[in-house]
Amino acid sequence: MSSPAFAPDGPLPVTHSHASGDISPELRWSGVPAACREVALSCEDPDAPGGTFVHWMLAGISPDRERLAAGEERPQIARGRNDFGDLGYGGPQPPAGDPPHRYIFTLYALRWPSGLTSGFSMDDMRAALKDKVIATAALVGTYAR
Repeated sequence: MSSPAFAPDGPLPVTHSHASGDISPELRWSGVPAACREVALSCEDPDAPGGTFVHWMLAGISPDRERLAAGEERPQIARGRNDFGDLGYGGPQPPAGDPPHRYIFTLYALRWPSGLTSGFSMDDMRAALKDKVIATAALVGTYAR
């Protein structure tokens, strides 16, 4: 998995932050296993003061897709509720002065459809992915204010 917006372990541009309107970065991937029936995605900040903060969850992505454009959230893709309380992507907003936080984008290749519909929580996602994941890929970006 990669992004033209940032290098692995590099800083996310401010244009993808919460303060700049929550525009998700473009993501690209390849090598989805032939047995995959659905792709899901999450983005989490494990460095948040109160514990891991969920910024983005998608499910129902077609296994023949190899990218999501910046800001793309198609109607046929199920959007989870992030920890800001919104559906879809919520950009980085670590506390001012904190060292850079890590934002881990994880792609999941599933052997069976997840069954998730828009509005799902991270707990719903974890339960839906149990015993269905056949491959994962991750990309880490950082952000500080």
